[in-house]
Amino acid sequence: MRIYFDHNATTPVDPSAADVMMRVLRDEYGNASSVHRLGQQAKSVMDEARSAVSTLIGAEPSELVFTSGGTEADNFALRGAAEALEPTGRKHLIATSIEHEAVLVTLKALARRGWRTTLLPVGESGIVSPDALKDALTDDTAIVSVMHANNELGTIQPVAELAAIARSKGALFHTDAVQSVAKIPINVRELGVDLLSLSAHKFNGPKGAGALWIKRGTRIVPILTGGKHERTRRAGTENVPAIAGMGVAAERGRAKLGTEAAGVAALRDRLEREILSRIPGTVVNGAREPRVPNTTNISFDRIEAESLLIALDLEGIAVSTGAACSSGTLEPSHVLRAMGLPTHRAQNSIRFSLGAGNTDAEIDYLLEKLPKTVEKLRSLTGARR
Repeated sequence: MRIYFDHNATTPVDPSAADVMMRVLRDEYGNASSVHRLGQQAKSVMDEARSAVSTLIGAEPSELVFTSGGTEADNFALRGAAEALEPTGRKHLIATSIEHEAVLVTLKALARRGWRTTLLPVGESGIVSPDALKDALTDDTAIVSVMHANNELGTIQPVAELAAIARSKGALFHTDAVQSVAKIPINVRELGVDLLSLSAHKFNGPKGAGALWIKRGTRIVPILTGGKHERTRRAGTENVPAIAGMGVAAERGRAKLGTEAAGVAALRDRLEREILSRIPGTVVNGAREPRVPNTTNISFDRIEAESLLIALDLEGIAVSTGAACSSGTLEPSHVLRAMGLPTHRAQNSIRFSLGAGNTDAEIDYLLEKLPKTVEKLRSLTGARR
């Protein structure tokens, strides 16, 4: 039996999206920049996908730029906007201490070029305080970047309020919405942001496709230069099959928002509740509300998370110790450390991220195997109470 509780790392591709991708690979193989019929067919495929993804986030299709995924979208937002604003003399960037590495490492790169950066604290809730942003903002602040939902905790940031605060100082606001798109309703106008990143493989689309929404009128310099693709905003021949798959996944994600979210949340809440009641020395990390409906992060006292992950994998259960992009490192989660949690707790935490395909039977199986596995690992370390 194989059970997948790692949907924040990536999601299985929706069969309808996979079917469309195969058809486009086989039949719509033209270059979308070509003027002949095959090229225009490919362009039509892209136009349909652009419309579907834009509708999912309440945007206009002309404001959407296709990218290779969330990391490129984050880089484009930060590097492109920073370069565009550099002549104004505004050289201060703000983000939170729990952003994805795509944002944090990009800020470090910009800092080496002379930009001043500030990381806002979050505390044990995993949610940034609007007052912290007010205190950090200056007349030199160019861009504020705050993720919509955290990939490790699932906590949702008050983006609309934060964006309004940034706007009051004339700063642009970017949100990494990779973990919230198609999990909760999103409307870029209501959020009041200037830039929003998303990635197809987080909502049952293919890897290798993503997008950056750029509010009309926002100044941004391309980070990939060459041809006039994507209205001269992102050079390079587009990955039409993957974009087509993302469009289908966006359509299906939007249609299922109201129905699937409640079911996934019920499964997540049951899993969380039963783990806390059946296994001593467990605690949920971060605020329980507001969160995206599929995610919980739980500490297991007196256990190394890596050992528990491997033991569960041997039982056919896939979970995570944090961001997939950080796998292979022995360092504790930067998100949990930023929350001020002690090192041992940051090192014994497991993320369970569910999807619509998960079932009560799978939760039953986990609850059958997990307590025994935890007890065995604790006994092996001599930590049995």
